[in-house]
Amino acid sequence: QVQLQESGPGLVKPSQTLSLTCTVSGGSITTNYYYWSWIRQAPGKGLEWMGAIAYSGNTYYRPSLESRTSISRDTSKNQFTLQLSSVTPEDTAVYYCARSKTIVVLATTNGTSWGQGTQVTVSS
Repeated sequence: QVQLQESGPGLVKPSQTLSLTCTVSGGSITTNYYYWSWIRQAPGKGLEWMGAIAYSGNTYYRPSLESRTSISRDTSKNQFTLQLSSVTPEDTAVYYCARSKTIVVLATTNGTSWGQGTQVTVSS
C-alpha cells in the first residue's frame, strides 16, 4: 500500500517561494505508468490540480500556474517536490500530493492515493 506524506513550512511570506516535499513509501516514484501530482484546495473552493511529474520524469503543469510552478524529484529519496514562486495570499490552501494513473487528478479520479494534506498560509 503506497503512502504519501507532505512536508514543508506552514507559513510563507508574500512574494517568496513555497516549497513542499512529498515522501513516498510502499512504492517507487519511478514505477511505470504512475503520475505524481500536487493538488491544492483553497478555503471555500474546490480541488485544483497544479501539476504532476511522471514515472519517466516528464512534468506537466496547469497552464494558469505554469509560469510559477516547478515539480522535481529525487529518486534516491523517493520524494518529489513542489516549488511555487511569487506567492500571494490567494495561494493559501491545503496542499496535497497524490499518485494516480492519470496526469490530471480530480476529486473523482479513480484509483488515486492521497497524502493527508498540509496547510500553507501566505501572510506577512
